[in-house]
Amino acid sequence: MRDGFGRQIDYLRISVTDRCNFRCHYCMPEQQTFLPRIELLDYAEIALLSDRFIDHGIRKIRLTGGEPLVRRDIGLLMRQLGAHVAAGRLDELTLTTNGSRLRAHADDILAANIRRINVSLDSLDADRFAKITRGGQLNEVLDGIAAVRAMGIAVRINMVALRGINEDEIVPMVRFCGDNGLDLAVIETMPLGDGVAGRTDHFIALEEFCVPLHAHWKLDSLPHRTAGPARYWQIEPLGVRLGLITPMSDNFCDDCNRLRLTTDGKIYMCLGSSLHVDLRAAIREEGVAGVDRLLQKALKLKPERHDFERQMADRSLRLARHMNATGG
Repeated sequence: MRDGFGRQIDYLRISVTDRCNFRCHYCMPEQQTFLPRIELLDYAEIALLSDRFIDHGIRKIRLTGGEPLVRRDIGLLMRQLGAHVAAGRLDELTLTTNGSRLRAHADDILAANIRRINVSLDSLDADRFAKITRGGQLNEVLDGIAAVRAMGIAVRINMVALRGINEDEIVPMVRFCGDNGLDLAVIETMPLGDGVAGRTDHFIALEEFCVPLHAHWKLDSLPHRTAGPARYWQIEPLGVRLGLITPMSDNFCDDCNRLRLTTDGKIYMCLGSSLHVDLRAAIREEGVAGVDRLLQKALKLKPERHDFERQMADRSLRLARHMNATGG
């Protein structure tokens, strides 16, 4: 698949639920309303849509949320999609999670041919972690990371850079990753969602956030790329691979290869755009033919780039939907 700007689209992120057992203050309001279950794609619909995407050229799928591991019987879906990896139809099935239920689902993850996961972790201080997540338990996340690492599953920590909150933790986080054989990605905040307080005040460009690293280690640029937008550096002598995701300070849209399937069956061509097509309606009303038709329409609607810079400066331009609705 290629969009209107010639970019090859081979990566699909699927939000399997908008629900989450955390309430991270930069992601959603404390009092969040979730979709009625009848509006969610069921597992058979997700599997069918995934099959169509794979037939059209998708080679990598990431399961996201909300928190994907809170959806009932998620292991069934993971194993069904993981069978495409075993059959050679998918290059990779991955997962983004807050880590709180990793230990409980470690066997399902391994059985689904998932060999690489991202864990959201913004602080290694238990009290600060609880404040950021509005009640999350750090020990559960660390225990889950240890459980999947013991199985040989690669883990990348996703750390959102928050001015005035976790600026002092970039060095401890790198050391933690070095001690535990983990990759690290640092992410700039983005202007998404009504009722999310303080996002502008807490924004910090990664060039500034990562300054303390240079006083301790050498950073070498790496050609390594995953399907996502991170640009990677090697931190020596720790051997930690550091990914920088800079939607605000260093635009990376030129080589975007992604589409996002929301939990209610909409395809968003860009995280920073409201343009979408409704595959749930198509699959329930028209079947496979309707899905194939809308996929081609989706490619034509994909914008050249996001508009986060203007949305950050002008609140009236910001998108109302929250990150948990679109998928991380």
